[in-house]
Amino acid sequence: MAKNLVIVESPAKAKTINKYLGKDYRVLASIGHIKDLPPDEFGVDIKRGFEPKYELIPDDKKPNNKKIVNELKKAAQESEAVYLAADPDREGEAICQHLAEEVVSKKAKIPVYRVRFNEITEKAIREAFANPRQIDQNLVNAQQARRVLDRIVGYQVSPLLWRTLGGRLSAGRVQTVALRLVVEREREIQNFVPTEYWTITANLSSKLPPDFDARLYKIDDKVVKTSDFDKEPKASEFHIKDEKTAQEIVAEAQKQDFVVDSVTKKERKRSPTPPFITSKLQQEASRKLGFSPSRTMKIAQRLYEGIELGAEGSVGLITYMRTDSVRISEDALAQARAFIKENFGQEYLPPKPNVYKTNRSAQDAHEAIRPTDVHRTPESLQNFLSDEELKLYTLIWKRFVASQMSPAIFDQTTIDVKAGKFIFRATGSVQKFDGFLRVYQEGRDESDDEDEERKLPEVEKGERLRLNHIEPKQSFTEPPPRYTEATLVKALEEKGIGRPSTYATILSTIQEREYVEKIEGKLHPTPLGIAVSDLLVASFEDIFNETYTARLEEELDKIEEGKLDWRESLKRFYEKFSKDLKKAEEDIKSKKKSVIPTDETCEKCGAKMVIRFGRYGEFMACSNYPKCKNTREVREDKKIVSETEIPPCEVCGREMVLRKSRYGMFYGCVGYPQCKNTRKIGDDKKQEPVDLEEVCPKCGSKMQLRQGRFGKFTACSNYPKCDYVKQETLGIQCPECKKGEIVVKRSKRGKTFYGCSEYPNCNAVFWNKPLLEACPNCSATYLFEKSNKKGVKIIFCGSCSYKRHEEMAEKSEAA
Repeated sequence: MAKNLVIVESPAKAKTINKYLGKDYRVLASIGHIKDLPPDEFGVDIKRGFEPKYELIPDDKKPNNKKIVNELKKAAQESEAVYLAADPDREGEAICQHLAEEVVSKKAKIPVYRVRFNEITEKAIREAFANPRQIDQNLVNAQQARRVLDRIVGYQVSPLLWRTLGGRLSAGRVQTVALRLVVEREREIQNFVPTEYWTITANLSSKLPPDFDARLYKIDDKVVKTSDFDKEPKASEFHIKDEKTAQEIVAEAQKQDFVVDSVTKKERKRSPTPPFITSKLQQEASRKLGFSPSRTMKIAQRLYEGIELGAEGSVGLITYMRTDSVRISEDALAQARAFIKENFGQEYLPPKPNVYKTNRSAQDAHEAIRPTDVHRTPESLQNFLSDEELKLYTLIWKRFVASQMSPAIFDQTTIDVKAGKFIFRATGSVQKFDGFLRVYQEGRDESDDEDEERKLPEVEKGERLRLNHIEPKQSFTEPPPRYTEATLVKALEEKGIGRPSTYATILSTIQEREYVEKIEGKLHPTPLGIAVSDLLVASFEDIFNETYTARLEEELDKIEEGKLDWRESLKRFYEKFSKDLKKAEEDIKSKKKSVIPTDETCEKCGAKMVIRFGRYGEFMACSNYPKCKNTREVREDKKIVSETEIPPCEVCGREMVLRKSRYGMFYGCVGYPQCKNTRKIGDDKKQEPVDLEEVCPKCGSKMQLRQGRFGKFTACSNYPKCDYVKQETLGIQCPECKKGEIVVKRSKRGKTFYGCSEYPNCNAVFWNKPLLEACPNCSATYLFEKSNKKGVKIIFCGSCSYKRHEEMAEKSEAA
């Protein structure tokens, strides 16, 4: 029997660690926390120094928790020593503390050790077990302070929401600040007043090709203003405010000689970005892969805990994924540099390792997120990882390798062209050495899909240029963009709100509670979210303030470092909070429940309808309540539903109303649950099948063109006796199996994708349309097609950096 018991959080982690420890160790999993504050009571004794009352998590909150704890107790009694190996952070330390309290009997006097490791590799595991520690009480106290803070806010503020807005709403210390950011951004957008401005561009030719565009830069030594219109123009700036002014400038410029005034050439280096920290991984996975922060962290957790790699067994592929440090171990640096030299050449290896500065507020307890072995390339793991695991691992691997490569080098040219009192400027950049860009390029939050590189002709100072045409362009300043999940995480990080382990939870919480909804990738506050934010900010301006919340995070860090007593920190918080709470309770007594007025009329009494918030979300109610108790579901979503009349239910004839599910808005029958008919928005008229001349190859019946929930499709008219559906094919052989053809498919949510006709024997899947065209840059036999937000088709290679705009290709052919 094993002499030592090792307890980790998850079975996957247990399986990976078990293979590195000998027969003297038995590894079991606690499946996360085993103790917490009680779910049905406050659980904090404020008068006794904020003493928390912990209890075993009941089985209805965590299945089989009692059984898990009993099994761990039994295993501990049979062991000579217990090693607690939860994740190396505050939560992991708290898990270890609770395990030590509940699993190990004090009478037995069994030694209890804490082992911490940043990666699940044989070397890291053996080093951790060779140098065990004791539980760090400072880390435990920091986690305990955060838990008590959140319980105080949640339990004492949430009832105010119930009494004011209705329903079982909840408030959170950090989530409310995140919600406030989204609401305030929405108001900025609504209140934004656009400013008109004009730019003027001249297309010019020199002795040598190509023609190039130069934008008006100066008028009489005044710089043409194109930004910061919330400030008055300086004496050195010129604002082209209207079309009349722009046309006058164009008319005058056309009369001038365009002469090269100066040519400036310089070499510009672009350095690689640091390896990932948690927030940057969440942002980049959102931009490039479309993953939500919570999905990113779940996938990363699997990669960290271990993936089955055939004969190797379970292997941890990345280092710990909750970190705010960009530090890299010496061993990892040496391995990366050797890999780069061997696979890319000496010119891609900088003379010294690239060292990145960690943010001053970072804990630096862990390394950055990196592969545990750089030689495990994404290509070598294709057969072992799921599609989403491979995508995230590839992102982490490429970012890490690129972070230790040489800078990219560009030749940048600036040409100033004088035309009378006007100066036109053209800038161009040509890549001279790709450096780290050969492996990885960071995504952008607001991409304009424009090529960064632009080649300018060789010109000389004093050279006279030919004016081909000159065009004025009207523009308007735009409001700040709505937050995406990536930019909201970035804002939280910059403002010091939350920590690496909390970003994903914050974003998922405000969406699950329907305070915020994601529409086309942008975060919009719901009416409920706006009402909640306004109420809490008005009553607790100091508490739900980004500056104060960031200061609390700093105090938690000081508790973790042993520089501040956790009870003293809570005492200072509660002194301020209790005053705000008392004032808020007094204010609420004099207020009616908050409602949102509408233009709709009650069909029973003629009074105006209002939107109220109940236990199950928002609903319409008569403003004449309680005299009139008429209610109905919210029937209109102004962003989606037009003002046309909604046809009745085609099954039972009753009214159809707008409903909301996890997948968005749809029409549902008011007769639910007796009538469960639903209709997709936009499908107001049912289209009858259209007979085709084509014959079904399966039964010989005629084929029909039908309308489904995801659009039109061709199927057998003998349905349901014959279930044949014609697949739309691209006429391209599958590049994976070389047997099937690429066919057009649709996901459960209606998104088009492309897969092999030989499925399930071949699992080839593409989210962009494949084209039967070889890449001119590399050996790839096919390219992909996608469209950007401007409707321009982009043809690109999935194996290299080749890309072209279809629009540009058409223009060059026409020329």
